[in-house]
Amino acid sequence: MAEEQETEATEPGAGKVDVEAIRQLLMLMEEHGLAELEIEQEDMAVRLRKAGQNAPAPAPTVIAAAPPPAPAVPAPEAAPEEEESLPTIDSPMVGTFYEASSPDADPFVGVGDHVEESTIVCVVEAMKVFNEIRAEKSGTIEAVLVKNATPVEFGQPLFAIRLD
Repeated sequence: MAEEQETEATEPGAGKVDVEAIRQLLMLMEEHGLAELEIEQEDMAVRLRKAGQNAPAPAPTVIAAAPPPAPAVPAPEAAPEEEESLPTIDSPMVGTFYEASSPDADPFVGVGDHVEESTIVCVVEAMKVFNEIRAEKSGTIEAVLVKNATPVEFGQPLFAIRLD
């Protein structure tokens, strides 16, 4: 099979670089702010990378430096692990979690509060829209699992609840 590929590369027109196509790709990269572009076609593959784009290597070093403080936090994380057996009220969307309707307002609920299915427990902001999140379960809030004004993912547990 390697011999076939060598034969194809020596055929007329094979292996030639279309400089105009490369220029167009470079313009697209610039236009869309891309640092790297890779395209594969049947007869050729092109990878374009802007000079100085080896900078992502230091970023993992910075990220690697962040975990040492995390081991200092496991003590508080131990409490939520114990409460993992409890049911949770989960985020129905990606957004930013807020425990109150405004910065000056009291939180909708706190640890020890009893909630009904229709009780509003928080709001999640998504695309400048504040969505009221209801408990959808009846019980007592045992833990708030998310800090105020932090991003949340779809399905992420927000509260641990002890059901009635």
